[in-house]
Amino acid sequence: MTTIPLILDVDTGIDDSLALLYAVASPEAELIAVTCVGGNTDARQVERNTRAVLELAGRTDLEVALGREQPLVRPVETTPETHGPQGLGHAELPPPSRPLSSRHGVDVIVEEARKRPGEVTLVTCGPLTNLAVALLREPDLPILLKSWVLMGGAYRHAGNTAPTSEWNIHCDPEAAKIAFGAWGASANERGHGLPVALGLDVTEKAKITPDHMVALARAAGSTPDDSLALARGEDPMHATRSAASNPIVRYVADALRFYMEFHSRFDGFYGAFIHDPLAVAAALDPSLIRTEAVPVDVELGGTLTTGETVTDWRRVWGKPANLDVAVEADADEFLRRFVERVGRLAAARAS
Repeated sequence: MTTIPLILDVDTGIDDSLALLYAVASPEAELIAVTCVGGNTDARQVERNTRAVLELAGRTDLEVALGREQPLVRPVETTPETHGPQGLGHAELPPPSRPLSSRHGVDVIVEEARKRPGEVTLVTCGPLTNLAVALLREPDLPILLKSWVLMGGAYRHAGNTAPTSEWNIHCDPEAAKIAFGAWGASANERGHGLPVALGLDVTEKAKITPDHMVALARAAGSTPDDSLALARGEDPMHATRSAASNPIVRYVADALRFYMEFHSRFDGFYGAFIHDPLAVAAALDPSLIRTEAVPVDVELGGTLTTGETVTDWRRVWGKPANLDVAVEADADEFLRRFVERVGRLAAARAS
């Protein structure tokens, strides 16, 4: 099988951790390194979470590098109400044993792209701070990388942070404006591909439920959470801690339960949107999504709309497109693959 070299830039939180597991579990993914940025939690907690999740998955060989710890202009914002006090929901993992890389995250992105020009796909699952700095340092990055896939933005969809803004863009809108502008200008001048953007328009179709958790447990050969919880007189997926026999299944259940409780309080359903794994899946298999090339800019000074990804669907600006925005996604197939792949990884780790 032809493999796809990947660098993941993450702000590990819950769904970032699932994106890491999906990448490790995907046979076509050659995960080169993981770079870290603040967002769901602070950057130092992000790198600890990232190393711990990769250790759980058996990938202590992977380089994990800390990137920039502050947004370009604005103060750091985190979201413990969404991802828990340490970013992994109710899950608890042992401290990672493998040390943090001595390289800065921005250096990892630039140096690995220079080392393998035209080969590496960058997937950004958090704020775009590291990428913006990398582009300022190396303006040729868009032609050195094979492609850039991002989870971020709300293009024809309500925001999840403010009425019109999505969290990753909200945290560092200046970085997003730099990244969108620089990559789009390079693409239109040099003829390479546009960034592929998966916003809330498609990622909120990737809704994982307790039924998926039961399927994951069974795919891993683990005792399903539902029967164990019911045996203790508890509602499914509402146990204090998962009692699944498989450590990866147990981790996913504990992490996702926090996410599901959050969506139950604020969105009226008991389940969770797993945004970031869908972006990784689309980077590995673009047939999972359909995109439309459009001009997009980022609002920086709005009283109510700072961080909005302003999208010119009717082409009134007369500007060339700078993003390929995902407008459809095969969420059912993605969730099937997530259960199958992470279940297979969990089973392999248990044996």
